[in-house]
Amino acid sequence: MAMIEIQYGKDLLRRDSAYEPGMTSVLFVDMQRIWCEPNLDPTHPQDADSYYHRRLRDTVVPNQVRILDAARRAGCNVLHTIIESLTLDGRDRSLDHKLSDMHVPKGSPEGQVIDALKPIDNEIILPKTSSGVFNSTNIDYVLRNLNTRYLIIAGVVTDQCVDMAVRDAADRGYLVTVVEDACATYSQERHEAALRAYSGYCWTINTETVVRRLTALGQA
Repeated sequence: MAMIEIQYGKDLLRRDSAYEPGMTSVLFVDMQRIWCEPNLDPTHPQDADSYYHRRLRDTVVPNQVRILDAARRAGCNVLHTIIESLTLDGRDRSLDHKLSDMHVPKGSPEGQVIDALKPIDNEIILPKTSSGVFNSTNIDYVLRNLNTRYLIIAGVVTDQCVDMAVRDAADRGYLVTVVEDACATYSQERHEAALRAYSGYCWTINTETVVRRLTALGQA
């Protein structure tokens, strides 16, 4: 199907419009030790040889590192969202997280972003206690203050928290890019089904293309 182009103010925009300097942000979703290191997550125990952790280790994390490096060189805003309670006892969590027994206490080591993607000074970390970062943080306010139009999303898991970020961002008027080989869930079937399900809300593309575009952006 042909990509639709519309007049938006003074701009002609498509879902795959070229990124613009000062208007492009990258969001890494829940790339924390608890979800990315084997057997730290009590609700989804996964050993190092599981599909999920093999995909993270062999594909997703290396691709995200490439994206992160390119984004930093291009001067893009980088945001990391993490699941973490505002309290030690988790009383501020959503009802869903309480019923799911999902709790990452404030400041806990396992809640930290993995070392490969460790935020540097001036990068933004947004703790959330819901699947959707737009529901339990002020990310929309922050992105608008950053003058963001293009939002590049990568993270875990494809059919849960990434899904929510994509749909909610699109509904709020951002042009969303999902980096399909920089996301993971618990099976290839679930991953592919999720990408199909929200393909109408975003431009789905691979790391190579995103890195090439970010590199060009940095040279603009």
